[in-house]
Amino acid sequence: MSDLDVLVVDGANVVGSRPDGWWKDRPGAAARLHARLVGSEALTPQVVLVLEGRARAGVLEGVSGRVEVVHAGGEGDDTIVAEVSRAASTGRSVGAVTADRELAARVEELGATVLRPGWLLGRIEAEGAGRIG
Repeated sequence: MSDLDVLVVDGANVVGSRPDGWWKDRPGAAARLHARLVGSEALTPQVVLVLEGRARAGVLEGVSGRVEVVHAGGEGDDTIVAEVSRAASTGRSVGAVTADRELAARVEELGATVLRPGWLLGRIEAEGAGRIG
C-alpha cells in the first residue's frame, strides 16, 4: 500500500504461509525472504522484518537499505506489537503483515493496517522475486 510509511513483517507467519519445505531450513527461508524484501521496489519506504527462533540465524539484526531486521528475544508477537507501537508513536502510518488473528487484533488497536502474507508475497513475486521458501 503506497499510503503506508512503515511495514512490519511477521517473518515466521509469511514464510510459514506456504508449505514449500521452509521447516527444513528456517534460517535459509528467513534469508531468502530478507533478500526479496531488500530487492523489492514495490514496498513502503521502511520495512521491519521480525524474526524469531531458529530463523534468527538466517539474517543478522540491522539495516539493509530500507529493511530493518529485528530479532525477537522471546515471543515474536510481542516484538511485532512493540515495533508497530514504536512506528505509530512517531505519527507514521503503519502496516503489519500477518495472518495471526490475535496479533492482527493487537496491532489494529495501535492503528496499524493489517495485511495478509499473500498480499506481501504477491507484491514481491510480481517483481519477479520468486518463491520465499
